[in-house]
Amino acid sequence: MYRSLLVLTAALFAIGTDSFVIAGILPDAAHSLGVGIGSAGWLITAYAFAYAVLGPVMAAFTARWPRRTLFLTGLGIFVVGNLLTAFVPVFGVALVARAVAGLGGAMVSPTAVAAAAALARPERRGRAISTVLAGLSAATALGAPIGTAIGSVTGNWRATMLFVSALGVLAAAGIALLLPKIANPPLVPLRARVAPLGDRRIGMTLLTTLLVFTGLYVVYSYIAESLDRTTGGSGTTLAALLFVWGVAATIGTLGSGALVDRLGARRVINTAIVVLTIDFALLPWSSAHLGTSIVALVVWGVCAWGLLTPQTHRLIEAMPTAAPMLTGLNTATVYVGVSIAPPLGQVGIAWLDAHWLGPLGAALIALGLATAETAHFIIRRHQDHAAAAHAESLPAATAPEVSRAS
Repeated sequence: MYRSLLVLTAALFAIGTDSFVIAGILPDAAHSLGVGIGSAGWLITAYAFAYAVLGPVMAAFTARWPRRTLFLTGLGIFVVGNLLTAFVPVFGVALVARAVAGLGGAMVSPTAVAAAAALARPERRGRAISTVLAGLSAATALGAPIGTAIGSVTGNWRATMLFVSALGVLAAAGIALLLPKIANPPLVPLRARVAPLGDRRIGMTLLTTLLVFTGLYVVYSYIAESLDRTTGGSGTTLAALLFVWGVAATIGTLGSGALVDRLGARRVINTAIVVLTIDFALLPWSSAHLGTSIVALVVWGVCAWGLLTPQTHRLIEAMPTAAPMLTGLNTATVYVGVSIAPPLGQVGIAWLDAHWLGPLGAALIALGLATAETAHFIIRRHQDHAAAAHAESLPAATAPEVSRAS
């Protein structure tokens, strides 16, 4: 089982690296493709939008495919998309290539998590899932900085895309050789996968995710420009800063679960959003110096990635029977935010300056606090009504207490 989990982790590492690495090489890509830095941000949008929108669609479409066939097909599409990006000289074709890579990633990522759960015994299922998801955390801490450094050292951003392609090939080889046969999960039609969106509790919680991650990626999409006063244009310095951000993100991911268990989802969500809002509002000044940039990136990484666990917890607590679909919808919502952010950042750069994208992101993140509190009160009211209805059929002394943790 451990070898199988390792190759699934490698697949998510490759896909996660592709998600985060473009921001580090965006100025070079813009120059090479003959477009402005704002327009180049659409390379991030094309990948993220295809990933977000096609994830549920492909999960429904490929439900009857053997899992190994699905993984190898998805990784093959992913590699082709990145190879096309590495070699095409035309910006419009590069956008299509990024969307192709996003399609491949959408086929692999949700299925990899489900496969990890299917491979493990029930008492070890949580650890199996967290092991595979560690591939995404490792992509922020290692994949994106290494890819950025490769582009800087070689002086060619296309070498970074070849690096990502190689990661995909290695992951596909591991799956072909080491992954055992896995039973297909129960068939869930597309309509059922998106049905939870009609519930106000789910919709408002996902809107929080959308607002916060759009605000975060308004800055991250143009991180090279936002931190140019600190890096002096050095790709290796930027890679080092991205490594710091990635380590902080991993700490936030790993530590948030214990905080949710101790404090409840509401406190963790609200604290993370407030701290992120302050952090981003101060970026025009903190990003001007190395020391303060490091502090800002650590706060950003810990709080942003620490938000995913309590948001997922809130969704599952609101609708436990739809947990797998809700997890997928939350991930898709993150990528919708990632896809929206670059055009917003392009407008921000045109009106203001790349160094002032932080306050723009802070405004969106602050709106996320309002929707988070709205979601909490909707969920609490639903719990109160359910408890009251249940209490009518019980003696008053045995009426259950209502949880307020969400």
